[in-house]
Amino acid sequence: MSDGLWLAFTTAATVGFGDVVPSTRTSRAFSVVVVLLGLAVLSLVTASLSAIFVEKEVEDEERQIEKDLMREIRHLRQDVADLRRELQARGEPPETKP
Repeated sequence: MSDGLWLAFTTAATVGFGDVVPSTRTSRAFSVVVVLLGLAVLSLVTASLSAIFVEKEVEDEERQIEKDLMREIRHLRQDVADLRRELQARGEPPETKP
């Protein structure tokens, strides 16, 4: 049973099956811990690199949204100014804020 579990683990972990292999349960348990820690460290490095690239894309997207909003606000201000001038040209007083 333990040989089968060891073979399944080494196959799933893709660490291979070399000439020197642990033979006792303690040494196999230690090997399992070492392999899992190695996978965890590799996963952390990969996740950190991915986060850097994703963060850059998100910042670029947020910057573009901010530019679009500022452009829209400028257009709205221009529209309001045009409407005020039009009202003044008609001789109607513009509404004031309550």
